[in-house]
Amino acid sequence: MTSQAKHSDLYRLTAIEAVDLLKRGEVSPLELVEAAAARIEATDGALNAMPTLCLDRAREQARRIMAEGRNGDRPAGWLAGLPVAIKDLNDVAGVRTTYGSPIYADHVPERSDVMVEMLEENGAVVIGKANTPEFGAGASTFNEVFGKTHNPWNLEKQVAGSSGGSAAALAAGQVWLASGSDLGGSLRTPASFNSVIGLRPSPGRVAHGPKPRPFSTLAVEGPMARTAEDCALFLDAMAGMHREDPLSLPAPATPFLETVRARRKPKRVAFSPDLGLVPVDRRVLEICRQAAEAFAGQGISVEEACPDFSGALETFQTLRAASFAANMGPLLREHRDKLKPEVIWNIEKGMALNADAIGQAEVMRGELFHRVVAFFESYDLLLCPTAIVPPFDVDVRYVEEVGGVKFDTYIDWLGITFTVTLTSCAAVSAPAGFTADGLPVGLQIIGPPRGEAAVLTAAALLEEATGIADRLPIDPMAAGGASYMA
Repeated sequence: MTSQAKHSDLYRLTAIEAVDLLKRGEVSPLELVEAAAARIEATDGALNAMPTLCLDRAREQARRIMAEGRNGDRPAGWLAGLPVAIKDLNDVAGVRTTYGSPIYADHVPERSDVMVEMLEENGAVVIGKANTPEFGAGASTFNEVFGKTHNPWNLEKQVAGSSGGSAAALAAGQVWLASGSDLGGSLRTPASFNSVIGLRPSPGRVAHGPKPRPFSTLAVEGPMARTAEDCALFLDAMAGMHREDPLSLPAPATPFLETVRARRKPKRVAFSPDLGLVPVDRRVLEICRQAAEAFAGQGISVEEACPDFSGALETFQTLRAASFAANMGPLLREHRDKLKPEVIWNIEKGMALNADAIGQAEVMRGELFHRVVAFFESYDLLLCPTAIVPPFDVDVRYVEEVGGVKFDTYIDWLGITFTVTLTSCAAVSAPAGFTADGLPVGLQIIGPPRGEAAVLTAAALLEEATGIADRLPIDPMAAGGASYMA
């Protein structure tokens, strides 16, 4: 193989393979920056996953890591110079960061988010910003600044959101790792729609900020990757305490990657078709049942069971609306004409709440937490679909109806993920299979609070059973499976 051919194939490596090459000196951070840039140039015309690139910044950082390595100034960190994508909700110093909003279309922050700073300290090279919905709201990746992102498995379909650009970039091989964030399913749903891994960690596992509401526990940052072990590696690079995040947790004594590689199997897991909350498309349900059976095929006890999630839908809607009012009330007063209707509705819903409604929601959240903790005394994990539908038309803003059940709001279709948010449990979406027309479906694997290692291990076991990870990265495909790059 010529060096040019080798260079052109670098995007096919897993993150772990790429980092191993970096640490052995067989490839340089700068070579990987150029490989990622070439892959983005070849595919993003179809996807629009990475609308903002910072290649000169990435090259400078790559050269700095290479120089420090030669001088022996410091270890290469977890990622050793691996290029990564950062979701456009997180600040990167000196790089255009829009939050998907026309209000911030020309915003260039002076300082990076704490998570980004920690990643760069651990050897990450930021290559660009991944597309996201306006302020991450709506779980469909489109905005007035950059437009819509297309699904690489079928360019006519949605990538979901809000970490949709990150998920599509991973699936297409534009980057080896990508960051995401999750309030109501924003890491998990796009992972399902793009057949990648998306982990929502427990609050505090990944430090972020500085934020005006640092004690909030609904929204978290987390890793996305093509494989479970890659995701564990990325979580190791993210995890750790930071003085500006009062909820941040110390890194584990045993790295996540080491624990996942040990493949300690759960003994007893539960499967629920719908968490008792929402209708699920029959195609999705059948694929997720088969994925649950894959655990049984590995000698793991699988039973149909579920905690009591009653009241969870209303509880989340109330707490989310209160959060929107607190975070974006001033934007509504000053820039109403630049906000999409769904965001306006959510802010106004929050402003209309009274203290009693918010207090009751907090109490109900606490009751749900205790029920779920009790459930995990009997079961190691809970399995269910990640998304209630396969990827839908890219021009559709959100799901309005499933199985004859009409939804009242633009986020109701995410109930199967946002109710899990309330519990503070670790949850990952892992590829489960494909519909007859080739659309990805994810299985949501939920563990106890701070159970990131357990859910990633289960994702790795499922990955071995299905072999789906071997199909990534893919060339963007038109409807019917024809390669965009053919």
